[in-house]
Amino acid sequence: MIELVKNTKIDFMGLKNYAFALSAAMVILGLVGTVQIYRGKANLGIDLAGGTSIQLKFQKPFSMDEIRSLLAKAGHGEATLQEVSGENILLVKLRALGQKEEKMVAEPMVNLLRQSLPGNPFVVESVSEIGPAIGHKLRQDAALALLVSALAIIIYLAWRFEFKFGVAAAIATYHDIFAIVGIFWILGIEMDLLFITALLTIGGYSLTDTVVIFDRIRENIRLRKRNSFSETINLSVNDVLSRSLVTSITLLLAVLALLFFGGEVLHNFALALVIGLLIGSYSSVFVAGPMLVLWRGEKMAEVKR
Repeated sequence: MIELVKNTKIDFMGLKNYAFALSAAMVILGLVGTVQIYRGKANLGIDLAGGTSIQLKFQKPFSMDEIRSLLAKAGHGEATLQEVSGENILLVKLRALGQKEEKMVAEPMVNLLRQSLPGNPFVVESVSEIGPAIGHKLRQDAALALLVSALAIIIYLAWRFEFKFGVAAAIATYHDIFAIVGIFWILGIEMDLLFITALLTIGGYSLTDTVVIFDRIRENIRLRKRNSFSETINLSVNDVLSRSLVTSITLLLAVLALLFFGGEVLHNFALALVIGLLIGSYSSVFVAGPMLVLWRGEKMAEVKR
């Protein structure tokens, strides 16, 4: 295996207090963002908030200001416009207002633009219309999926290691999810179903990385009974550090390719993955291990095999 670093002796556990402070700030921010998402007050895509999305392909370059002015005069001043640079593609997104089902506006909006821009014909590439009630149901289903995944993590790791390991891994995984939610919320980046997919993907990656470290901790507990638990965790993380770096960098290169070359539709999805990979690697070391020490203490009790 390729080794980027060898024989490291980094004192990760010595930094746990700083890591806990940083993690607490990220989790609090994430909790606030999660509440705002559930209330529908965050920058949600139409699939989570309800509304209308239209993608238009123009024959010639167009003026965003002109189109924005036309829609404002027609009573759609709150519409979000997004241009795909160099392709003459326009995305028009209009969120639903309130919880009542509203009359769909895609056809009138398209007709308005055809009549107002006769010198620049366009084709409608896609139309998505989702009622606000459906958006609310999707938010509830997404929250349920995340809760079920946490329960599954605890059960699986309690069976493979012990209950305390399962809870520590679940906390580290949800730390990552809340951190990404908080960052997206505070930056006002749109969150949609692809964003939820990214959260579940990062949860899986973070869990895998944590399990690799836990496996090494179990082996070192059996082989080095004279060490303290913190020393054993430090040793275990240093043992697998090269493997973790190779895995993270390889995945990061693939995700960066999606971010820069995957197009506008995949941009926020790829951005969530990039942030998640970095936070997931951090939490496997600075959240999962220290949580075990806080709960288990320094006693070197063996873990079942």
